[in-house]
Amino acid sequence: MISYIRGPLAEIDEEGIVVEAGSVGYHIRVPLSLMEELPPLGSEVRIYTYLRVSEDAVTLYGFGSRQDLKVFKQLLGVNGVGPKGALALLSALSPADLRLAIVTGDAKAIARAPGIGLKTAQRVILDLKERVSMDEVLTSFSDGASGAEAIAGGRPAAGSSGFSGAAKEAVDALVALGYSPVEAAKAVRKVEGATEMTAEEILKASLRYML
Repeated sequence: MISYIRGPLAEIDEEGIVVEAGSVGYHIRVPLSLMEELPPLGSEVRIYTYLRVSEDAVTLYGFGSRQDLKVFKQLLGVNGVGPKGALALLSALSPADLRLAIVTGDAKAIARAPGIGLKTAQRVILDLKERVSMDEVLTSFSDGASGAEAIAGGRPAAGSSGFSGAAKEAVDALVALGYSPVEAAKAVRKVEGATEMTAEEILKASLRYML
């Protein structure tokens, strides 16, 4: 079992990335949410991996943190969700947003993933809601568990700062206005300097991303 692969980021293509380790280039399929956090080519990365062996292929799937890998494995345990579906879910939603959608029962957000219908989304919530806690969701937003730091060997990535108490209040206010928890969380995370702002200031700024 390959726990993780660490080395220079050699290539990026439509299906994933190539990481060079020990003079070998490993092709790893990764979600789009991870693609958006990758450092420049040539930078050293650490990708936590899941190896799947089937009759016609041996495939590596990769994630920026052990927590994100855990979410992928949990999705594989849901009836009707295979590796392709799990990767599609984690491409449409970041692991942190997917956890939030699960604990809040936001089936519509989950169903936006290609190939995932509303019934499958509801099954994901039903099967995983007891296995994903709100504390885990808050931690994923507050400590960079989306993998941005782990990818670059522990160096903080731009835009990876987490929620403050005021930011959480802003998310709650957006939900009260009728937005889904996932939409609210995404908007608040786009606000630069949120950790230094009041809840009202964050709310006003985040509303611009809702238009």
